[in-house]
Amino acid sequence: MWIAGFKNSYLFLLHLEVQVISDLMINEQIRDREVRVIGPDGEQLGIMSAKEAYLKAKDADLDLVKIAPTAKPPVCKIINYGKFRYDQARKEKEAKKKQRTIDVKEIRLSPNIDTNDLNTKANQARKFLSKGDKVKVTLRFRGREMAHKDVGREVLNAFYEKLEDVAAIDKEAKMEGRSMIMFLTAAK
Repeated sequence: MWIAGFKNSYLFLLHLEVQVISDLMINEQIRDREVRVIGPDGEQLGIMSAKEAYLKAKDADLDLVKIAPTAKPPVCKIINYGKFRYDQARKEKEAKKKQRTIDVKEIRLSPNIDTNDLNTKANQARKFLSKGDKVKVTLRFRGREMAHKDVGREVLNAFYEKLEDVAAIDKEAKMEGRSMIMFLTAAK
């Protein structure tokens, strides 16, 4: 960050460099009066000034990291910060790998769909549900079809009957503009 200022009518530039790698404070960034210190092997070293703790970390050729800033007094640990960050990133990556996102797949129907087409769409929805995805069934009305919403509801009910063994209705069929929308999830 550059700060410009005037001193004795001359323009001077001052370069300030602040090293904040993450939300954790390390080494000289720790400005607390007293901190509780945990050694590199996990043993309690007691409560001491931040400067004294930093000197101990420097003697051990390690870093002083504030791991619990809200505690009274704050807890700092003497560790290798690069290795600590690497381990944290690896744990986060592992956790991200294990979590599964649920996608919403859409199937579009029309009120005058033929039975074979309805069967094909139902088989496609069955595949989506077996993978664990939600299915959004959209039945779109065009022109004069809006006058026969009951036909659309019958088509959606017939679609659901073909999937009853693997699906459960998440949200009932409801009109939104010119479309009737229903959500299905995999049955447990």
